[in-house]
Amino acid sequence: MHFTNRLEAGRRLGERLEYLRGQDVVVLGLPRGGVPVAAEVAEALDAPLDVCLVRKLGVPYQPELGMGAIGEDGVRVINQEVLRGTGVSTEDLARVEERERRVLEQRAARYRGAAPPVSVAGRTAVVVDDGVATGSTARAACRIARARDAARIVLAVPVAPRDFARRLGGDADELVCLDTPWHFAAVGQFYADFAQVGDEEVTACLRRAASRHRHTAGAGSTDREVTVTAGGTRLGGRLTLPEDATGVVAFAHGSGSSRHSPRNRFVAEGLHRAGLGTLLFDLLTDAEEADRGNVFDIALLAGRLLDATRWLREEPGAEGLAIGFFGASTGAAAALWAAADPDAHPAAVVSRGGRPDLAGPRLAAVTAPTLLVVGGADQQVLALNRDAQARLRCENRLEVVPGATHLFEEPGTLERVTELARDWFTDHMAPAHV
Repeated sequence: MHFTNRLEAGRRLGERLEYLRGQDVVVLGLPRGGVPVAAEVAEALDAPLDVCLVRKLGVPYQPELGMGAIGEDGVRVINQEVLRGTGVSTEDLARVEERERRVLEQRAARYRGAAPPVSVAGRTAVVVDDGVATGSTARAACRIARARDAARIVLAVPVAPRDFARRLGGDADELVCLDTPWHFAAVGQFYADFAQVGDEEVTACLRRAASRHRHTAGAGSTDREVTVTAGGTRLGGRLTLPEDATGVVAFAHGSGSSRHSPRNRFVAEGLHRAGLGTLLFDLLTDAEEADRGNVFDIALLAGRLLDATRWLREEPGAEGLAIGFFGASTGAAAALWAAADPDAHPAAVVSRGGRPDLAGPRLAAVTAPTLLVVGGADQQVLALNRDAQARLRCENRLEVVPGATHLFEEPGTLERVTELARDWFTDHMAPAHV
């Protein structure tokens, strides 16, 4: 298999990755040659594009042969086989690394300016290069994405050696490659045009992708990291408001989870497509989560959700919007506990695999329309939800997703949760009354 150029390779790679379209994806291109390929992939997936800054550590007398790689966030990968085979000394390696670290810093300033990297936390990071040879730079890029809390890492390249899965050593969760030829000497041999990519072309790709993504998202949309103040505690969060949002849903995650929960983010993406905003935030700090008693302190969690609701009502862009609550596991109990508060006024509540029973006597005081979604194979929680439903006095419904277990990991089950939540919220998101 041969590619005319990097653009054709990127288009063909984008077609192979079509199954990721519609998911919460960030495409990361390896400068410089990987960025034009990544730009085509980002366009195919309608996803944001960023660079993942890595530098190959070339053998001093044979620079094209990589003896390792360095990357942002202090990531460092050394290929011991190459070091042993070339006899490069520790001092020579240190000199090369120092030089490439300076180049790395210069490139970061040139490509991004003062802007921070695109957040991959809780998202699928698709790491793209124009090909893999030794694998050192690809491994470094995957480790950067991992250090930045990506929920899943997909390494995607047009061409690589047949043993490239072994070379990656498990640093990626998934490997996608269009061709792994037997006779592999260098990446460039599989391109008719493998001209060097300049910094100007990299920055042009990034500008075009940013402009396209802003246009797709809408000029009036919001998607940013925020800090929610609850009492004297500062909690990290992410606020997303599509242009002309009809309402905003605050998520209360379950025990052992956070605002980066891939399941909650999946549901949130579905709500965004329906014109609904979302606030995903941490109910507890890292230190608080270490105490398991806090995880099941429903009154504490509900108080945090109420404080987040007050914060949300004053946030620019969200004022006047109806607010809904989406709770998972113990977060569902917190959502219902908070909904019973006279100051809450949520337009609707949705519980996914929740423990509404933990809201206890407050269930009868909930007035917001409430949807309980439970997996058909989650028998114990299903029984608890049926008991809780009997104590609700508001409009309510119990939906059972056939074959789903507690985490809705079975094919198609989380998609069904998303559809149910979307329809419930859009049906009940009337203007807020405060």
